[in-house]
Amino acid sequence: MTVTDPGLAPEEAEQQRQSLSTASARNLASTTKSTPQMQGISPRWLLRKLPWVTTQAGTYRVNRRLTYALGDGRVSFTSTGAEIRVIPQELRELPLLRDFPDDEVLAALASRFRQREFQPGDLLVESGRPAEEIYLIAHGKVNKIGQGEYGDQTVLDTMADGERFGDEVLTGGDTTWEFTVKAVTPVTVLVLPWRSVQELNGHAEALREHIASVLGDAGKPQNKHGEAEIEIASGHDGEPDLPTTFVDYELSPREYELEVAQTVLRVHTRVSDLYNKPMNQTEQQLRLTIEALRERQEHEMLNNRRIGLLHNADLKQRIHTRTGPPTPDDLDELVSRRRKTAFMLAHPRTIAAFGREASKRGVYPGTADVEGTQVTTWRGIPLLPSDKIPITPQGTSSILAMRIGEQDNGVIALHQPGIPDEVQPSLNVRFMGINEKAIISYLVSAYYSVAVLVPDALGILENVEIGRS
Repeated sequence: MTVTDPGLAPEEAEQQRQSLSTASARNLASTTKSTPQMQGISPRWLLRKLPWVTTQAGTYRVNRRLTYALGDGRVSFTSTGAEIRVIPQELRELPLLRDFPDDEVLAALASRFRQREFQPGDLLVESGRPAEEIYLIAHGKVNKIGQGEYGDQTVLDTMADGERFGDEVLTGGDTTWEFTVKAVTPVTVLVLPWRSVQELNGHAEALREHIASVLGDAGKPQNKHGEAEIEIASGHDGEPDLPTTFVDYELSPREYELEVAQTVLRVHTRVSDLYNKPMNQTEQQLRLTIEALRERQEHEMLNNRRIGLLHNADLKQRIHTRTGPPTPDDLDELVSRRRKTAFMLAHPRTIAAFGREASKRGVYPGTADVEGTQVTTWRGIPLLPSDKIPITPQGTSSILAMRIGEQDNGVIALHQPGIPDEVQPSLNVRFMGINEKAIISYLVSAYYSVAVLVPDALGILENVEIGRS
């Protein structure tokens, strides 16, 4: 055996070698290669768990029963420095001003709002006092406090940016506050006194007539969901006259048209002709492109302003945390608002924040095996992670809870299988030709949408603070 002197230079050591070096041997050996890897691939739980429903002609119409529910939206504001003003047209989000046609009157009302500031613990209104003002919450969070069944005080609701209370003052009746509102954080509100409404002079009559017509619609028979009532008799005997009824439908049901995510993939002919062993270059390019399209598809199904679930939840199904971080109490409130909640969806950091809050209370969430993956559960409902749910610069996020499927009047995903040149359901790859630079182009398209069949199928816990746990 020859011992190489460690003091020799590499060239001199090579001259003393008695066998083939590994570096030279690699020139005759085949390497084992992985397929191209991609860091951006996520579990995409939303795409995996939603039931996919086939559309015809790229459109799905959601027919619902007629409802008399009044507008219950959130009001938007503008600010100049520390001065905040309500946008006049946004006052139509108040139930009693729904569809009010006169922008001039709305502008006059908006100009009469006065800005007030409150600190944590301050009372905005107090139970039993005369209700003479409308409150719009421009910024901050408040608790609506009332009397419980056994005489103790309890938090009835938590309200935040864009919500309002006291708009029944517009009816002009003498009323008192049936609850107390206390600031949880620093709060900025815009307040409209009833006497300012009375100062509208000639416009006040038109406003009163509109409010009277709206109240007339609200007085029509309806169930607790605001749907037109179906008259039914029960508990009788003998031969009484039975009520007659029919089921009325919305005259303008919402139609969901399929959205599209597209890109043009380019591959040089020399690459596709010569470099296809051991892996086909075009196939690998398409595989990674399709993965990226599916990631964008899930992002749009959550965040798109037309169809995204974060923008399409009914306002009555949007709730706020009681203290900021996501607690077991908050998730119980979220789950209780619908039957058969199939799963919840949250950013991984939000799930971690919930785990910390549960641990503080000595409560330990369960786990379950979902398609081979161990996930956190609450009340037996999987809490699935999705990094597509945004986290704001202020460190807040959202948790979604949903019932799914057509049979359960839930949330469904939409697609249209059978399209030309399809490689996956509702995803196709179409040859676009070869240009003068010998580059082949393929158009890759994915068609999709998501629909909420009835409002309580989807709920959102908003403004969840994930940095304060």
